[in-house]
Amino acid sequence: MKKLLEIKKNLKKDFSNLKTIKVALLGDTATQFLTQALRGLGYDSGFNLDIWEADFDQIERQVYDLSSELYEFNPGIVIVFQSSHKLLSKYNKTKPDKHLLFASNELDKIQNIYSNLVSNLDAKIIFYNYTEIDDSVFGNYANKTESSFLFQLRKLNYELMSLSSKNTNLYLSDLSSIQNQVGKLNFFQPTIYISTEMVLSIDVIPKVAYKTIDLINTLNGKFKKCIILDLDNTTWGGIIGDDGIENIQLGSLGIGKAFTEFQYWVKKLKHRGIIVAVCSKNTESVAKEPFEKHPDMVLSLEDISVFRANWENKADNIRQIQSILKIGFDSMVFIDDNPFERNIVRENIPEICVPELPKDPADYLEYLYELNLFETVSFSNEDSERTKLYQIEAERAKVYQKFTNEDDFLKNLEMLSDIQVFNKFNTPRIAQLSQRSNQFNLRTVRYTEADIERISSSNDYATFAYTLEDKFGDNGLICVIILHKEDQKTLFINTWFMSCRVLKRGMEKFVLNTIVEFANENGFTNIKGEYVFTLKNDMVKDHYARLGFKNNMTFWDLDVESYKPKKCYINKSEHTR
Repeated sequence: MKKLLEIKKNLKKDFSNLKTIKVALLGDTATQFLTQALRGLGYDSGFNLDIWEADFDQIERQVYDLSSELYEFNPGIVIVFQSSHKLLSKYNKTKPDKHLLFASNELDKIQNIYSNLVSNLDAKIIFYNYTEIDDSVFGNYANKTESSFLFQLRKLNYELMSLSSKNTNLYLSDLSSIQNQVGKLNFFQPTIYISTEMVLSIDVIPKVAYKTIDLINTLNGKFKKCIILDLDNTTWGGIIGDDGIENIQLGSLGIGKAFTEFQYWVKKLKHRGIIVAVCSKNTESVAKEPFEKHPDMVLSLEDISVFRANWENKADNIRQIQSILKIGFDSMVFIDDNPFERNIVRENIPEICVPELPKDPADYLEYLYELNLFETVSFSNEDSERTKLYQIEAERAKVYQKFTNEDDFLKNLEMLSDIQVFNKFNTPRIAQLSQRSNQFNLRTVRYTEADIERISSSNDYATFAYTLEDKFGDNGLICVIILHKEDQKTLFINTWFMSCRVLKRGMEKFVLNTIVEFANENGFTNIKGEYVFTLKNDMVKDHYARLGFKNNMTFWDLDVESYKPKKCYINKSEHTR
């Protein structure tokens, strides 16, 4: 992790070609160095963070005055930093008979700030939670009496989490966990606070900035989707080919416990929706033996989406894994205990994240926890099924090799698609897919659940959510279309994104057929599309041309009346709206 001086060097670099994101930072404490750190780390993430910093302790004035500089700036992200030390000052000035209601009253204030922001700005709100301060008035009894500041502070953090879970545009950045990691003496330095009003030490500012940038990255579609595991001395202790299955280190005793707990962590990631793959220099049958036979293995072969064990170069094997998963290398994390293998992968695939694991396996997890590699802003039921989806895709690939004619293969799949409008059941998955989709995404607009709810309730839009299933299994929701009714004759394809898992199935043709069908039924004669280039969506630059749209300067036009339905082998499900 870079130190503040290293991060500030980025401020001298050229930001002109980076994507600009407008960020407002409101704090009741000094935030100048945090602003510099955020902007410098934004450069590393490929963003030009245009940060407007409010004057010191002006949160409420900026939020409640609609003519304030905040609203004139019109940010896409608002960061609110209310410190525990200012909270303690408020508590100290509160009459003792009001202490029992302190957390509830503060939560009401936070909710009002949030409500005003989302009512008057089209922005995501990041709120820093509160680091713990024990004023030692009650000693250990502070945990039993609601009159103590510590009790009220912990209650407020809990209520803040509950508030965030109910409001899809409110995101928490966990400062409390950072203080737990580094210790209060390293997080907060009283002499600096007294003289400068800074509650963050110089050394901890980068950690806070990294934590915040993780959220900003994820809100803009930059996050990790896959963990690739080495096996020997990474997933278990020892070398399976040399030591044999009975001598590898796993279990609840000694160093084996470190590997077992590491596997539990990976298992939890898998249930959360992270793809798990294996890349090992081993004979495949030998490498699979512990998964099949060792009584202390936590991970099973069913948890692994792609298993590559051979004696080839690991960088080449990771390229093979990427070709199967169809996700970017920058969405992958490669975990290997061997420095030589780590460097080979870094040199050959610079986009991939390769953590510098500690030498002692006992330190693996704490090190990985601190890196916060798998940030997310959403979670849906389909996430836990992602491994199965990729395993099924591998089965489809095997069948595909048996066919010499692609049309015959597509017919053989017996594909069905269910088409629904946006609703409360599919909203979480739609928002999540918008954040995850980078390659097949024509305009790369990111949506939160609140955005989806707003669009679905507007008469200015028509919405379509497509699933796809075949004889091998159900892919779930894989494609989203948002049509904006520009006028009585024109539909603008505001959004078209699709999971790359279903490429080359004819889904694009099926989708266009249904859009044209909707246009005909509702009297629209023109469909307009737009492609907005990003570094990741080059694969769809000719999308509209391939589908028969005519280029019209910036946009692409399709004449509805002359359109002839495209041939495809996907049928509508009987449940389609």
